[in-house]
Amino acid sequence: MPTETPAAAPAADWLKTTALVGLDGQPLPAEAIAGKAVLFVNVASKCGYTPQYEGLQALYTQYKDKGLTIVGVPCNQFGAQEPGSAEEIASFCKLNYGVDFPLLEKQDVNGAARSALYTQLISSPAGGGADVKWNFEKFLVAPNGEVVGRFPSKVAPNDPTLAAAIEKVLPQG
Repeated sequence: MPTETPAAAPAADWLKTTALVGLDGQPLPAEAIAGKAVLFVNVASKCGYTPQYEGLQALYTQYKDKGLTIVGVPCNQFGAQEPGSAEEIASFCKLNYGVDFPLLEKQDVNGAARSALYTQLISSPAGGGADVKWNFEKFLVAPNGEVVGRFPSKVAPNDPTLAAAIEKVLPQG
């Protein structure tokens, strides 16, 4: 009789048990990510890649009704390019790029203070184990909680490779 591999069950569980706190200090509602494909992106307001917010919002608008959510994770570890407060970050994103996808509280993605979220993303097989190199690196998580892709900062939100990976894991193709 075949047995389930030990990694199969935890894939779905880690995302349910990882505390995700929004910029407003409140827990991200479970329905924001439950059963959806999720693209986690470490973001910054003063980076050369900051205009990717526009593409991320377009991607979110295009796929949100098919089961994708994008979660922005502000991080100030790369050149101190996200120095703002939660209110400043939220205002910047809304006013400049019309962002309405969830944004989490500012957190570290590397080092001793790396958040539990990024520890899980990076340590997954698709995460590759290496530190995040810069702002706007992207991790794609399937609806079952499996990390299925990691994309460097230079991969723009409208890149066909990213779109193909997203379409593969959408729960409502």
